[in-house]
Amino acid sequence: MSPELIFSNKEKEILLLAINRYEDISANRTDICPDTEFLQVCTKKMSKGDFFTPHKHNLLERLTTKTQEGWIILEGKIHARFWDIDDSHIYDTVLKKGDCAVVFNAGHSFEVLEEGTMLYE
Repeated sequence: MSPELIFSNKEKEILLLAINRYEDISANRTDICPDTEFLQVCTKKMSKGDFFTPHKHNLLERLTTKTQEGWIILEGKIHARFWDIDDSHIYDTVLKKGDCAVVFNAGHSFEVLEEGTMLYE
């Protein structure tokens, strides 16, 4: 299953964020971030003995003027809130263990819902 992509209501072509749920990870590689963004994030369910051949990423000159960030929930739950480019509220969700959110252009905040919640940012 593809990640959930949230686009701006103000400017329909602007991608605000992508959310991938733990239960949607499959044996097929799923790109969470489109090639138009700066981050490369994907999911893939792996089996014992799977491997990646040694490789390097090609040089690709890009100019960025902002920070993008990702959250991976390791334990617990958070209530995540997101705002459009005009600062209007656009989306709420609960992220739980194994879920990933990548924020490209959205305003954002979150509230921890469970004691012991841990995440990578």
